Amino acid sequence: MTAIHSVRLPGIFLTGIALAVTLGSGWAQDFTSPDEAVNLDTLVVTATRTPVSLANLASAATVVTADDLAARQQSDLLSLFGTQPGLPSATTGQTGGVTSLFTRGSNSNHTLFLVDGIRLNDANTEYFNLLGGSTLGAYERVEIVRGPQSTLHGGEALGGVIALNQLRGSGPGSGAVTFEGGSFGTANGAVSAQGQQGANAYSFTLAAGRTANDRPDNTFERGNFALRLDHAISDTARMGVTVRGYQGLYESPGDRFTNDPNNTEKERIGLATVFAELEPNADWSLRAILGYQHRRLVSDNPLPNPPWNNPGTNEQNTTRRTVLDAQATWSGLDRHRLTFGTTAEESATRNNGYGNIDRQQSLIAFFLQDEITLADGLYLTLGLRNDDHDTFGNAATGRAAVAWVIEPERLKLRASFGTAFRSPSFLDLYGVSAYYAGNPNLDPEQAKGWDAGIDLTLPGQRGLLSVTWFDTRFDNLINYDFMVFPATVRNIGQARTYGLETSLRVELGDSTRLDLAHTWLEADDQTTRQRLLRRPRHSVGADLRHEFGRQFTLGTGASWVLDREDVDAATYGRTDAENYLLLRVYATWHLRNSLDLRLRVENALNDQHEAVNGYPSPGSAVYAGIDWRF
Repeated sequence: MTAIHSVRLPGIFLTGIALAVTLGSGWAQDFTSPDEAVNLDTLVVTATRTPVSLANLASAATVVTADDLAARQQSDLLSLFGTQPGLPSATTGQTGGVTSLFTRGSNSNHTLFLVDGIRLNDANTEYFNLLGGSTLGAYERVEIVRGPQSTLHGGEALGGVIALNQLRGSGPGSGAVTFEGGSFGTANGAVSAQGQQGANAYSFTLAAGRTANDRPDNTFERGNFALRLDHAISDTARMGVTVRGYQGLYESPGDRFTNDPNNTEKERIGLATVFAELEPNADWSLRAILGYQHRRLVSDNPLPNPPWNNPGTNEQNTTRRTVLDAQATWSGLDRHRLTFGTTAEESATRNNGYGNIDRQQSLIAFFLQDEITLADGLYLTLGLRNDDHDTFGNAATGRAAVAWVIEPERLKLRASFGTAFRSPSFLDLYGVSAYYAGNPNLDPEQAKGWDAGIDLTLPGQRGLLSVTWFDTRFDNLINYDFMVFPATVRNIGQARTYGLETSLRVELGDSTRLDLAHTWLEADDQTTRQRLLRRPRHSVGADLRHEFGRQFTLGTGASWVLDREDVDAATYGRTDAENYLLLRVYATWHLRNSLDLRLRVENALNDQHEAVNGYPSPGSAVYAGIDWRF
């Protein structure tokens, strides 16, 4: 392993550049008066279940809106992660392929996705196919909270939580129509509308797309929609509904040694919620969500099925989940804000493939949190939660976080410690095949981690520098035991991930914005004494954008991934993975207030690489599009 002092250098170098920009900005403030690059009043809800401004938040968190991505001509979740610290990912090849997210180096099933307030994934339902091809709607917002977060949100939040929410409509009715086409026979389109009239509000997005990708037999088609309706019953009571749908069809040729001509993966997701909010007085706030999710994934591998002696298969996985989440917040005690509540879930999974699963699970959880103002500018958050599952038992978690605003709108120190868990899956507990037997005595996987960071705001809120050190230990990891027959799984794994996250957003003058992120990550399997696979030691994301008056915008972005290990797709042995640099260039012509023309080039250097060994990533591609707003 590379010596620690040498692997830290890129992070220290980047931090030094950021500090230089920060210190120099004080002098530049006298000569420029640009728009604010960061709004410290932006509210984050996921970190505490209550609205807290970025200025006072004790967690390492980021808020990204669809407008942020649109300015960079990006619309998918995967592009979003490439510009954020602590979110390395790997896709098996092309657009629509299975994608894994390793938040702060954790396992790919250690990140919890919340959609409109309810969980999207659990131990039996993954996000991999959705993440590879899903896009964000025009009125959506993403909150990213890094570090163990089970104390408020339950299982799977060992690495962090990513929350996706459809925004409430506001103001007069408005909308947009977009279309884009380009390389690999790609065509994407979307229509959106939102508005408010009296006590009622709405927001809606419908999108669809198709691409043949950069390999034979690798077409991807998708469609998705999101709808939110709100009604204000009174000044203190509100209710609403959200409805979402997603469908993706991916031709999956496998690795480049297989090149299967007829494999497909088809996924359908439906998710709906009904929510109510009540503020009877200044001290109380109540919220309840009733949600339902239905997911169906079909993996069809008909004959001929390379290698040619393999039988054809048709595996179907169906999951249904009903969720009731209710919370109350009371601020009647001086310098305290108490939040408490419960989450109840019923889920069922049927899988006719490996393990032959047909099981149900119920859980009930209770949580309590106290947000304490110790002094002006000094905030402490304490929380506890207990999740009781009828399959494996209970899991108790806790969290503490502190923020010290040394100088308002200038300098903040923060730190947190938390624990988290992942439930054993039905396959882990009950799966049965000729060569495998589940282990009903498993305990949940566990994590405990801490972080400490600094947020430095540039004068005039022209930018924000964030630097965070993190350290997470994982225990009771569920690994295969092949020393018995049939093989089984046991709680025998341990791992540690630690490193440094650095991000910078800054206005360089009136019309130029720079976004920069770097993560140095050490990720070690403490059982085998080897590096965890597909976790880059260094990952860098950057975007630089300049507006030439009100008529033209030109930008460039880069993603640089260094020092990874992988599994060789041919030999199945460990191998050094490729480093790669992806450069993109984009331009927007603002023809008039309601009409834009767009052009972008992805992988402009035509970097030939494999993010996952054996699965070629796309080469250079050119796309053009039009946006019409009404």
